[in-house]
Amino acid sequence: MGKSRREFLATGIAAAAAAGSPKSSKAQSKSTFVDIIRPPDFAAAYVEGVGRISLTASAQRWQSGDVEIDVEEKQGRKTLAISVASPRSPLERLHLRWWGRLPEGSRFLGDHWERSYGDLEWRGFAADRVMPWYFLAATEQGTHGYGVKTGAAAFCFWQVDADGISLWLDVRNGGSGVQLGDRRLAAAEVVALRGLPETSPFRASCELCSVLCERPRLPEKPVYGSNNWYYLYGKNMSAENVLRDVEQLAELSPAATNLPYMVIDEGWGKARGAAGPWTEDNLRFPEVPDLPAQMKKRGVRAGIWVRPLISVDPRAKEWKLTRDENARSADEPVIIDPSIPEALDYLREGLRRVTAWGYELVKHDYSTFDILGRWGFSMGEELTSPGWHFADRTKTTAEIVLQFYRTLREGVGDAVLLGCNTVGHLGAGIFELQRIGDDTSGPNWNRTRKMGVNTLSFRLPQHRRFFLADPDCAAFSKSVSLELSRQWLNVVARSGTVLFISADPATATTEEKALLKEALSVASRIQPEAQAVDWMETMTPRRWQFGDAIAEFDWFGKEGVDFSPE
Repeated sequence: MGKSRREFLATGIAAAAAAGSPKSSKAQSKSTFVDIIRPPDFAAAYVEGVGRISLTASAQRWQSGDVEIDVEEKQGRKTLAISVASPRSPLERLHLRWWGRLPEGSRFLGDHWERSYGDLEWRGFAADRVMPWYFLAATEQGTHGYGVKTGAAAFCFWQVDADGISLWLDVRNGGSGVQLGDRRLAAAEVVALRGLPETSPFRASCELCSVLCERPRLPEKPVYGSNNWYYLYGKNMSAENVLRDVEQLAELSPAATNLPYMVIDEGWGKARGAAGPWTEDNLRFPEVPDLPAQMKKRGVRAGIWVRPLISVDPRAKEWKLTRDENARSADEPVIIDPSIPEALDYLREGLRRVTAWGYELVKHDYSTFDILGRWGFSMGEELTSPGWHFADRTKTTAEIVLQFYRTLREGVGDAVLLGCNTVGHLGAGIFELQRIGDDTSGPNWNRTRKMGVNTLSFRLPQHRRFFLADPDCAAFSKSVSLELSRQWLNVVARSGTVLFISADPATATTEEKALLKEALSVASRIQPEAQAVDWMETMTPRRWQFGDAIAEFDWFGKEGVDFSPE
């Protein structure tokens, strides 16, 4: 059996120590920037059933047996392309390390595997900290940026300690080694940007995100509207209450060419989680295919929520993901394996049917959890449980996820695609919109503050550089004070990110409607760039800049943090 994560980290550290002390040139010792657009100083590979194998360096190649890692400086040393071949050995991970010192007092900001969970922050050295996809290093000489370009064929994370920078590439197929055969895997392309003293950490973050995603897919106009989840929570949904939401949204939205979207969230399907097949005989209420036309007549565009990878279709049993080991009754959904071509054809066909009904926005959810069996906050360096694999073992998990995302894109055509519980670093350039954080809440303000404010503060640099960022709904509830709800509504609208309101038309007050109307008007137009001014001092920034204006928010109120259950 392969070694555990703890074991292979320990062996990697031991091997680096055995190789000698980190080398630093005079030029590098005077600089806070560690140049990684060059061959690494250390490399290792991890093979299923074997563990770490030692590699021998030769110029830009590291090799042992049939495992061969190549690095190539490209674009005039602006990027470093990493590829690997392993015709016989089932590869699990690659570990590359560059020696170099970052000074004491440096602060670091990393990203998350998928959505964030209210836990993003600038921190000092934490050698075990897993920083997926990219990170920023703030020093006295400037804020430096390191990352892998979007659309990588591996799940990549970074670690930083006093002596160097490590990049880990998870090339597994599910929880097992990938069987590449005779093909060479173009695993990732690394970027490193040297910061300047006059460039703020926020601006450096924006510049890094721009370089990491060369071709974001963006809608022509801002996206805004309403979502019925945070007061219905999928219960008692009907055509009648959907149209009630539509009437309210039409009343509150500006009379303009940029029409709002009414997103029908979970609760419209007969099977749990709107499990497929998405056909007329699998609907909780039969009007679902007719609602888009009725919405359009009222000046609202139709959106709908789907959970694509679960299905009660009898055919789906043939495509069941091997990780989905629970015994299920005949009418319970199974999790579909997205590596199977026939399953992808089924998903593509289903989405084409939904958009043919007239839905112009499709929000797809749960796929990271359905594939890997874990939420982003519990992944760390282990994305999924060991021992299982996809039906197609020749591709990495990242490649299979990318293929799945591209199938969704093909299925919805020109409709707007919103990813939720999806990997933004892989969806960038495929999705127009991305939910950047875990759910906010209707009745529990503590959750909205934690998941919403923190997420928006630290992932704003991705907005319009990867996709349009969706920080989740601004909900109105009798359980939360109007003053607190108003602030979240205000900051989302003025940030220029995606604003979806969630307010029960049956209980919305005149004052609430006035606030919603103003916010929807702001959100319908492109706004000047926003940033959280004090994001390096707190996980819940109070001071925000919108263009040239500064605003201050009180996210805690008089009572502070409330741990009441939702």
